[in-house]
Amino acid sequence: MRAVLQRVTRASVKVDGQIMGQIGAGLLVLLGVAKGDGEADVRYMLEKIPGLRIFSDEQGKMNRSITELSGGVLLVSQFTLLGDTEKGRRPGFDQAAPPDVARTLYEQVVAGLKQRGLTVATGLFGAHMTVSLENDGPVTFILDSQGG
Repeated sequence: MRAVLQRVTRASVKVDGQIMGQIGAGLLVLLGVAKGDGEADVRYMLEKIPGLRIFSDEQGKMNRSITELSGGVLLVSQFTLLGDTEKGRRPGFDQAAPPDVARTLYEQVVAGLKQRGLTVATGLFGAHMTVSLENDGPVTFILDSQGG
């Protein structure tokens, strides 16, 4: 699994002009599921996303997690994170999991974050979405459950 985490002051996702999910301060997480991903990859994301200390404390140091701040998480599926741009000019998506597998694992991450007490908003899996955000910092991190 690959995720791009962006610390935001606000973020929203629309489908066909309708807001599907929105948050105030928190994290926008774009999540791509790779072929071969499974329970271990879900657990990795469920440990990292809530616990990553990327929010500022009173001294301005990145010392707080989203859990400590009770911020929101906007989780958006994004298979293009698995795009291969090594050859040619058109990305290949052979490394992305099939939609049915990806949806199941994506939904497990959503449910797991909620179980950890986070407020989670989502887009619509598989839909064409418009994501708006105000990146705070800017602060952006990439997580890869396979270490790549």
